Amino acid sequence: MAQSVEPQIADLANGWLKKYKLKYFIEQDAPNEEIKNALLEYESKQGGSGGNRPDCSLLLKDSRGEWWPILIEYKGYKDKLVKLDADGHVANRNAKGQPEFKNISQYAVNGSVHYATALLHYTTYEHIISIGITGYRDSATEELHYEIGVYYVGKDNFGVGQQVGDFTDLSFLTPKHFEAFVEQVHNLSLSLDELEKLKQRREQEINISLIKLNNDIYQNEKGISESGRVYLVAATIIATLGIPNKVKPLEKQDLTSSQEQGQRDGDIIIRKIKAFLADDSKKIPKDKQDLIVRTLENTLTTENINRADNGESQLKRVFCKVVDDLGIYYKIGLSTDFTGRLFNEMYNWLGFTQDKLNDVVLTPSYVATLLVKLARVNRNSYVWDFATGSAGLLVAAMNEMLSDAKAHINSPEELLIKEAEIKANQLLGLEILENIYMLATLNMILMGDGSSNVLNQDSLLNFDGNYGFGDTSRPFPANAFVLNPPYSAPGNGMVFVKRALSMMNSGYAAIIIQNSAGSGKAVEYNRSILEHSTLLASIKMPLDLFIGKSSVQTNIYVFRVGEAHQKDDIVRFIDFTNDGYTRTNRKKASVNLRDSDHAGERYEEVVQLVRYGKEKLHYINEKDFYEGHIDPKNGADWNQTAPVDTRPTLDDFRNTVAEYLAWEVSNLLKKKSSNEEDGLGKL
Repeated sequence: MAQSVEPQIADLANGWLKKYKLKYFIEQDAPNEEIKNALLEYESKQGGSGGNRPDCSLLLKDSRGEWWPILIEYKGYKDKLVKLDADGHVANRNAKGQPEFKNISQYAVNGSVHYATALLHYTTYEHIISIGITGYRDSATEELHYEIGVYYVGKDNFGVGQQVGDFTDLSFLTPKHFEAFVEQVHNLSLSLDELEKLKQRREQEINISLIKLNNDIYQNEKGISESGRVYLVAATIIATLGIPNKVKPLEKQDLTSSQEQGQRDGDIIIRKIKAFLADDSKKIPKDKQDLIVRTLENTLTTENINRADNGESQLKRVFCKVVDDLGIYYKIGLSTDFTGRLFNEMYNWLGFTQDKLNDVVLTPSYVATLLVKLARVNRNSYVWDFATGSAGLLVAAMNEMLSDAKAHINSPEELLIKEAEIKANQLLGLEILENIYMLATLNMILMGDGSSNVLNQDSLLNFDGNYGFGDTSRPFPANAFVLNPPYSAPGNGMVFVKRALSMMNSGYAAIIIQNSAGSGKAVEYNRSILEHSTLLASIKMPLDLFIGKSSVQTNIYVFRVGEAHQKDDIVRFIDFTNDGYTRTNRKKASVNLRDSDHAGERYEEVVQLVRYGKEKLHYINEKDFYEGHIDPKNGADWNQTAPVDTRPTLDDFRNTVAEYLAWEVSNLLKKKSSNEEDGLGKL
């Protein structure tokens, strides 16, 4: 085997940095304690407990005042620059979400990206540059050949290594060229297909981490209830989020397990949560802050969880487990899909009966987005949800509103004001179950923060339609309603629809509900709803939509609010049981949701069909789309299908004749063959 030229590669690259007059650090040293601690804390390149040491590191500042850690790894063999997976991404994890330590330890870029992941996990840095350099010496000429790989790892790309460009030296790090390089990084983008694959991969990793976390707490940390686990995860995440230049994220070493009153681990976490919630940038009303703190305080300040055992409290042990197992996912930027998986798994910790789990099923993120689009949500919408669960529908609505705002507002200052208005005043959710309410609050805080008017109230009994915080005498001007109700509620949940729509003057609504609600289980509610709202569409969804959670048949009903339904109004009935996704519920499967037939395009087509009609048909079969009518006085005719025409056509006649003639010819041939055999036998 050829001798490694790593020392020569290191000498070459470090020589460049000296020439550029850049301050750099080698191996055991690091630009600061935060980076050093993160590298020591994260699992090593071989899978051990920490001790990561990049061959070289720098910390550079751009013109915006943002710091960029630069991590460099050297290798000394040919073809050891980078190992990519089938999708062209740095192959540091396998299909099951487990680390590929062989790749991490043997390839320069893979090792550098591993270090960058440590910084995303344990520091406040959001943009990191990973550089790998390797080479070999030509046996004939003794010439040193080298190659450089420059990759970006950050929140913008969910922590996956993205190649920035091709470089022959490190001069792009000099002050003269660094701004242009940073701009090149900011212009990187992932395709929608790449984003979807990354989301699915991260969701699987989150699921694995959550199961591991739950098992660790259940088996090793006695005395913590199911709801207590949820509150501890919520408290840890809030305390470790931090706010740049304002609130420093809580770190594991900040918890000392002191027994001094006011200095216990629970006291420290509560203080950090209070500082996070109270920051002006969050715009969380004071009474909402107090409610969150009171709820979490009941768990965090109990004596047992703060008592030190061998110098460490149970609270610190759980805190460290949450940070180690989940920290990377909420540090790289959780999207709707990530939070959906996070809360689905946490929801299972709450110890409900199987009937209850079937009754209150969280909405898949892509279905939540469909409901939001069907309700015609935009930047000016005021959206509410009367059974908000983990707030997945509100998160989807907020994403849609923010996206629409960015598309239509060109002034950065105006956009900032509008985004704050959307998060603070244009979303309202109600959740009666206290445990789930905390998940909803955390969900919206993670999304940055739309939690202001997520209320722990019974939407059917004591909600008056007003804002829950701030000016509570002011009605919430709802013009969009989205819902996935508990199906055990009266009318399979249509009671929520009746109440919400009766409190709206105009707008649109989209709900997903057990389809028996439209065929006889909610007749009185349906009749009442149609007195002030028009049914625009009825969409039959796949039976396996909630695979692993529930097996009920669901429909989506879309309404225009404020106009009574007339018997001649057209209703668009869509059989969407083939939505283009293939689902499995196998624990060992790397992907349980696969786009097998233009699923994304099909979901967008449904939105267009509901709004514009048959002319938008493309992927969906014509026989699965039907424009018909319902009787407003009926209430049980909402699940119609296209009528089958039983009258024979000319083509039917031709096919029948052709089949008959084929049958006659077949019989004649068989008879002839039989006669010939008989004749041969007589000879």
